[in-house]
Amino acid sequence: MLQGRDRIQTVNDTKFKSAVFLLTGIPGQEEVQNLWISIPFCLMYVISIVGNSLILFIIKTDQSLHEPMYIFLSMLALTDLGLSIATIPTILGIFWFNSKLISLNACFAQLFFIHTLSFIESSVLLLMAFDRFVAIRDPLRYASILTLPRISKMGLVCVLRGVALIFPLPFLLNRFRYCRANVLSHSYCLHQEVMKMACSDITINSIYGLFIIVSTVGLDSLLILLSYVMILKTVLSIASHVERVRALNTCVSHICAVLLFYTPMISLSVLHRFGKSSPPLLQILLGYVYLLVPPLMNPIVYSVKSKHLRARIIRVFIK
Repeated sequence: MLQGRDRIQTVNDTKFKSAVFLLTGIPGQEEVQNLWISIPFCLMYVISIVGNSLILFIIKTDQSLHEPMYIFLSMLALTDLGLSIATIPTILGIFWFNSKLISLNACFAQLFFIHTLSFIESSVLLLMAFDRFVAIRDPLRYASILTLPRISKMGLVCVLRGVALIFPLPFLLNRFRYCRANVLSHSYCLHQEVMKMACSDITINSIYGLFIIVSTVGLDSLLILLSYVMILKTVLSIASHVERVRALNTCVSHICAVLLFYTPMISLSVLHRFGKSSPPLLQILLGYVYLLVPPLMNPIVYSVKSKHLRARIIRVFIK
């Protein structure tokens, strides 16, 4: 009797440990999503990958663009490229092959890269705000303050912070048993959603997840806001109206990048934690905006607003 009970327990444990999650495309659009919906998604990925790769190539090969602002832009492009690559397999897998199943280990790996790269991007946007502040506040010492070794150390700190904070998440999730209907509401895995699939106490994960959000996105966005308050104060002290407009114009691209990144990310995080009565379609659409729009739009925004970068891009295609 005991042996039979142990055998049942072993089978159950194996079932829990070998569980899979079911990813979601766009509910109600299953008949058309293989063709029509996959086309814009595929175009977005192609534009994102080509755009960010082109910016990286131009900044690397053009010595005149080896300035702090463009080095930070290359960090942003590299992070956006990583985010696109991290989400391509599952999203296009659903739309092209109707492949919705994902194993626990693959899901944990994907959420690790998505969250790590997202927090690295948050850090890079903060560094770019600091770059604009130094350029406007103290232009004569700009190059001596933001030297290449110092920028490299800043970038390394951003990467280490993102990896260190997200590294425990797969291990915290792996200790759970997943015995509920494991249907996720996105085409990819996120920690705040996967932990709800567990039939165990998720208090530690919930508290740690909230701590990560506050200490990264919350702190970074607050410091970016503070940077712009100080930038605005400096700009208003400039006597020439033309110079004030010129100084503010150098910040437009970064402000667009900040809004494109933080608005859907914060909205999605709030909906997952507090918006239990919100329409599921709203969460799904916000999830796509959060991961697909910034990598798509950042290269376009910076190419349009930066004359030097735009000129180099045009030269590449003309040749």
